[in-house]
Amino acid sequence: MAEGGTRTFGDPDGYAAAFGDVRVNLTIAGAGDFRARLTRLKLNHLEIYRCYESLPRIAYISLLRERTFLSFPVATASIGCGGLALQNGDMVLHSGGERVHQRSNGECQWGLLSLPPEQLADGGKALTGRLIASPPANRKFRPSRALASRFQSLFRQACHLAESRKDLIERPEIARALEQEMLHAIIHCLAANEADDHPRGRHHHAAVMVRFEEALSKRIDQKLNMPTLCAEIGVAERTLRMCCTEILGVSPTRYLLLQRLNKARAALRRADPSKSSVAEVARNHQFLELGRFSVTYRTTFGESPSTTLQRAPQTQAPPDEGA
Repeated sequence: MAEGGTRTFGDPDGYAAAFGDVRVNLTIAGAGDFRARLTRLKLNHLEIYRCYESLPRIAYISLLRERTFLSFPVATASIGCGGLALQNGDMVLHSGGERVHQRSNGECQWGLLSLPPEQLADGGKALTGRLIASPPANRKFRPSRALASRFQSLFRQACHLAESRKDLIERPEIARALEQEMLHAIIHCLAANEADDHPRGRHHHAAVMVRFEEALSKRIDQKLNMPTLCAEIGVAERTLRMCCTEILGVSPTRYLLLQRLNKARAALRRADPSKSSVAEVARNHQFLELGRFSVTYRTTFGESPSTTLQRAPQTQAPPDEGA
């Protein structure tokens, strides 16, 4: 039976965890209170996500190998995905098991669809005579305005049903009809010409960034030594800086700093102010100069670490019925 619902969040970690088997690591890069909304709809084979986030962020997303994924900006939002600049109407077809960086420079909305690869292949063959399969590396598509508009309209309709008309989406005939219409729209969009995005160099840079993430995960609590890090990744320091600027929009050292600041912020939000101190949390996250930490924290998040600590512990919003 089809099922769907919407959840709202004030906590980046809780929001990221709600994607389930799709692993999402968020690094918030702007000041203000984080707010997010996730609409999820599961039909017979097709899964649909509509995502809203209020702050600029860098997301590191790990996709399942056994599903085919399609991502795209929603409405007027623009996002970067693996070095690709995406505007309204653009789509990215992802490779199986891909790990990709996606970034936004402000408030954004985006969509994510997944389906079994055989369903896409069989449907593509039946409707267009062409085999549509997960590519060896992600590909950007720019369908015609009419095709993109049709797809976006069906996507909005599906999300509306998940958000406010669960009684309809639970009817098998409606779920089947919606899934068939969505599949047809997806196939026609993907049968359009691919956009020229210089894939060879971009995919090499994306692979460098995956190795960079793996190396950082071992050193999140250590001082970054660029020569040692680059030697482990197998690239020149200049190349790593270029890849980070292209895909993350920040330098390697800034990205690591943002990750550590985000972890410190999460710890402050969880801490009991009667038992914990800013200095203790800062030391636990390798910030040894408290004054410098406080200035950097305030500049990044728009409030002092003591203000974060004094807030009531963050609780996750309960799921809507049917989520």
